Amino acid sequence: MFPVPQIKFGKCRLLPVFLLVCFNVRAEIPALFRPVHALTAGDLAVIVNDEDPLSRQIADYYQQKRHIPAEQIVHIRFSPDRAILSKLEFQHLKQQVDALTPEHVQAFALTWIQPFRVECMSITTAFAIGFDPAFCATPCRQTRKSPYYASETARPYKSFGWRPTMMLAGQNFEEVKKLIDTGVAADYSQPKGTAYLLKTADKARSSRAAAFPDIAGKFKNFWPVEYLQQDYIAGKQDVMFYFTGLTRVPHLAENHYLPGAVADHLTSTGGVMSGTDQMNVLEWLNAGVTASYGAVIEPCNFPAKFSNPGLLMYFYLRGSSVLEAYWKSVAEPGQGVFVGEPLAKPFAYPPRTPPEMPAISIPDHQLPMPQLPK
Repeated sequence: MFPVPQIKFGKCRLLPVFLLVCFNVRAEIPALFRPVHALTAGDLAVIVNDEDPLSRQIADYYQQKRHIPAEQIVHIRFSPDRAILSKLEFQHLKQQVDALTPEHVQAFALTWIQPFRVECMSITTAFAIGFDPAFCATPCRQTRKSPYYASETARPYKSFGWRPTMMLAGQNFEEVKKLIDTGVAADYSQPKGTAYLLKTADKARSSRAAAFPDIAGKFKNFWPVEYLQQDYIAGKQDVMFYFTGLTRVPHLAENHYLPGAVADHLTSTGGVMSGTDQMNVLEWLNAGVTASYGAVIEPCNFPAKFSNPGLLMYFYLRGSSVLEAYWKSVAEPGQGVFVGEPLAKPFAYPPRTPPEMPAISIPDHQLPMPQLPK
C-alpha cells in the first residue's frame, strides 16, 4: 500500500495543450503542435549483454529491423538473471559503455529483462546519467529531477549530458520480436485512436487523476480523450493511450491497442519484471502496447514519479519517438523503468515530407496544482 506523502509544489505553469507542469523558473511556451524531429537509428546505441543469449538475439534482430549502425552496438558482459546490480558492478559496466559509445549517440536501448535495478534506482535512469543516490527515496520523499522533463530539445545528450534509456524486454524472444515488429509498423502510420484516462476506486493510486479532467478538456479539439471514473475499459478497439492506477488492471486482452500505443498503471512495483503480487509492465506489452513505464522500488504515489499523460501525448502527437515522449513526461524517473520499442514514432512524418500544420500560440497562464488524495 502506498504511503501518501504531503507534497509542496513550486510554480505551476500551463504548457502547450494546457498541461500542468511545475517549474522553478519561467517557461517559454512554444506553438501548439509544432512538428518535431524524432530520434532515429543513427541516434541510438544498443547495449547487449554477451553473457545472455536472449540479449544477443534481441540485439541482432533489433539491429536488423532498425538498421542500427554496427559501431552503435555496445557489447558488455555480466551475469544475467539477477534483478539488481550493485553500484560498484554497474559503475564498472557504465564506464565500459561510455567509452564504447560514439559521441553523437543521444539514447540507449537495453536488450534484457534483468537486471532492472541498480541498488535503489532504476537501471534505465542509471544508464541515462549514472548512479546517483539523489534518485533514491527512503523513506517517502521526492527525488532528483530530470532536466529532460518537458523540454523541447531534440538532442538530450548534447543539451543535458543525459542519454534517455529504454528496455527492449520480454520473457522470451517471440515476445520481444512482436514488440519490435509492432514498433516498426507504427512508424509514420498516423493512427486514429482514443486516449483513456481512468480515475479508479483506488484513491492512493489515482493521485495523478486529479489532472485528468483538465487534460481531457484541453485536448478535445485535437485528440479524442475520454476521462472515465471506473476501474477498467474492455472491448475498446481504438486504444492509443491508456493511463490508470491499480495494482492489477483487468481485461487488458479485451481491448485492441493500435501500433505505437502507450499505457501504464500507477502502482508500487509495476516495473518489477521478475514478478510480484502486482501487475508489471510486461502484461501491457503482451496485450499489444508498444511502451510502458513502472516503478522498480517503492516510489510512494508522487505524481512526478510517474508519467504525465498530457505531456506524453503532447510530445508524441507532434512526432517524437516513444522514448522521447515518455522520458519528457516523467519529472522524477529515478525509481521507474521505461520499457518498449524506443524508436516507434507513429505521429512522425517521413523524411522530406513536412506536414502542413498551423502554429497556434498559447498564452502562458498559471493554474493551481491539484491536491493529492489524503
